[in-house]
Amino acid sequence: MEFLIVTILLFISILIYFKIADKYNIIDKPNHRSAHTQITLRGGGVIFPITFIIFCLINFKETIHEYWVFGLGLLLICVISFIDDIKTLSNRIRISVHFISVMLLLYFTHTFNLFPVEAWPIFFIMIIGTLNAYNFMDGINGMTGIYSLITLLTLFFINKDIIHFTHDNFIIYPILASLVFLFFNFRKKAKCFAGDVGSMGIGFWVIALITLLIMKTQDYKYILLLTVYGMEVVLTIVERLLLKENILKHTEDIYTSF
Repeated sequence: MEFLIVTILLFISILIYFKIADKYNIIDKPNHRSAHTQITLRGGGVIFPITFIIFCLINFKETIHEYWVFGLGLLLICVISFIDDIKTLSNRIRISVHFISVMLLLYFTHTFNLFPVEAWPIFFIMIIGTLNAYNFMDGINGMTGIYSLITLLTLFFINKDIIHFTHDNFIIYPILASLVFLFFNFRKKAKCFAGDVGSMGIGFWVIALITLLIMKTQDYKYILLLTVYGMEVVLTIVERLLLKENILKHTEDIYTSF
């Protein structure tokens, strides 16, 4: 019953957001690099930070002490990303907030306690790079949602049957959010795209889960859960290079969707 109620709340939330996005013209206009050809609502991924808020409200006693650091990092990166969906921000502001959010993520996963200071920059680079990869691929119907859903389902299986590394609901809730998002995104004519807020939000959540798993097991093979998505990003970049596109033109391109 809990999960049914959560799913209904998520559907209501995203439908309300569609009304707001339509009223304030929060849209994604296709350009010569786009995988889509029609104007589409942007920011449907706002459902992911909303999901965390619902997660906290329903599981308040179990989550308030354990997950508030993660929540702060998630909300910070989602708020700045949502603002960027509406109005382009300077790279300095975005990168600064991303840095703070990643720092909170590493604190949440106890990475700072388990690794020497000289290893910290490596984690910052890897996490920020992975977040940008998530953001880079938004705009292809179903891609962000499907890859995230498969990864989350895999993490849920590992958590249930191999090694328990986090609260079950901390994985189930983003699974429900991914399903609701895919209902509107995974279709021939997408109703919405995740936008910066969505790709950064779900990317942040997935990275946090994988990092928790790695810290729990000290087994780095679990980073391979991101391999397929990473290969898609690499192949997309290679394709653009073959087409002689300047992928570094406008630094903000790595922070915005197609």
